[in-house]
Amino acid sequence: MQRLTTRTALISGLCLLALLGDATSAWADRGNPNEAGAKFQKGAWKDNEAIAGAGGSRKISYSGSGSGGSNGGGGNLAVPRGDWAPPPCWYAPTYSPEELKEKVDASPYSLTGRDPNNRYLKEEVDRDIRHLYSEGEYDNYNLDKQGEGKFWAAVPNPDEEDAAKRESCTRLPFWVKNGERPDVENAISPEILSKLAYARITVPETRVKLNPDGKQTVNLPTWVWLDKGRYKPLSVKASVDLGGGEEIWARTTVEPDSLRLSPGTENATLHPSSGECGIKDDGSIGSPYKKGSGKKAPPCGVTYRKATQGGGSYTLRSTLTWKAAWESSEGGGGNDLPNGEFGGEQDVTVQEIQAVN
Repeated sequence: MQRLTTRTALISGLCLLALLGDATSAWADRGNPNEAGAKFQKGAWKDNEAIAGAGGSRKISYSGSGSGGSNGGGGNLAVPRGDWAPPPCWYAPTYSPEELKEKVDASPYSLTGRDPNNRYLKEEVDRDIRHLYSEGEYDNYNLDKQGEGKFWAAVPNPDEEDAAKRESCTRLPFWVKNGERPDVENAISPEILSKLAYARITVPETRVKLNPDGKQTVNLPTWVWLDKGRYKPLSVKASVDLGGGEEIWARTTVEPDSLRLSPGTENATLHPSSGECGIKDDGSIGSPYKKGSGKKAPPCGVTYRKATQGGGSYTLRSTLTWKAAWESSEGGGGNDLPNGEFGGEQDVTVQEIQAVN
């Protein structure tokens, strides 16, 4: 890997100074991303791929049963903010020598990823960047090494809302041989890929089955369960080609873990009393009503104690928790990813017990 010399550091410093005016205002306006209980929804990707650097030819590729959109009103999991999240930016293989030369010839300053706001500083940065790649750290953009490696460059995370953080990877493109990874903070890795894959997963809408199917009756248990065929493990694989036949990848898998019920009224009893229905050994959550169960409490359900009035309804909310794990090209990744959730709502009408004369 190319060493960072005093001149390279100076150029990076000039680029950083050029960015500070915009970055400070972004820091002043941002909220607290670590606020307790804060949630976020993921999923701002386009065409099933995130391009590793503007103008670059290598991509983070996504595939798997949990990618490519949702069916039936589902979406991305809500996950508590924390250290698990993908970084605000990372470094990835981006430019071949020919691609870098073409980009520098068009606009050296474009390597900073920002629009210039100081003409004289831009001219100085342009001059030093041209020198860096033509006759400084690199000889003629490493054109004689075409096909032997890539220049790695900063890639902003498109889902990072804080502009200052998104632009915090300020190092200029640097050379890495095919099949190798640099010892640089936030260089793309299986761990980062596992987090990006997790953010990419889409799950189906949480919609429970009920018995009785239709109007519920006061003081008679409503049995609740999930369709096991619909709620099953899902995975997304994220991979990056390092060149030379080498690839790094991570596959993140989520599977249903528990279902939390909220009946939409205080006049109800949950089964179990916690409202949390765990997953059984066969992978199912809840059970369909069995004939002859009568008023027996279901393993997962609710008993309404008061009828709805005036044609109204209660809103039954069901939140499915999915547990996550990942594996990678370097072996097992573990279970260090937090659980995610996806909820759904259904209107429930409750009638009084009909008297029999």
